[in-house]
Amino acid sequence: MNTNDIAQVSQMDAAERLSVLCCTPADQVKTFAEAMIPELDQIEVLTSRTGLIMLPMRDHVQGEAFHLGEVLVSEAHVRLNDVEGYAVCLGRDRQQSLAVALIDAAWSAGYAQQSIAAFVLNAQQTFLNADQTLLRQVAATRVNMETF
Repeated sequence: MNTNDIAQVSQMDAAERLSVLCCTPADQVKTFAEAMIPELDQIEVLTSRTGLIMLPMRDHVQGEAFHLGEVLVSEAHVRLNDVEGYAVCLGRDRQQSLAVALIDAAWSAGYAQQSIAAFVLNAQQTFLNADQTLLRQVAATRVNMETF
């Protein structure tokens, strides 16, 4: 890949980059992170746990916030040298959240930026393609009705 990929991912804020990684299939993220481990220095796992968080929503009519319910998540916090990485992923797969946190720390520490950028951009494009496919499928079911 090229430096243009690194520039594109660098322009993403951390939340966008982490959202892409957390929504990427767990087996792909874990395989990618595992392949990076030999290139990294000492990794310290600060937190690896599952828990429930409240899912906030906003009533679009009145604009009031409310909690829809609880969501099971896995959380990981790692340190790579003096740089920390963090992730919260839906579900109970702690290895997935550890992999995402490790990729986050590696990106912030400057390790394997070309391969991380290529991975993130590929995953993001996969999501965009899936969203477009879903929107086309939904649009195909739209019915226009005349009202009198």
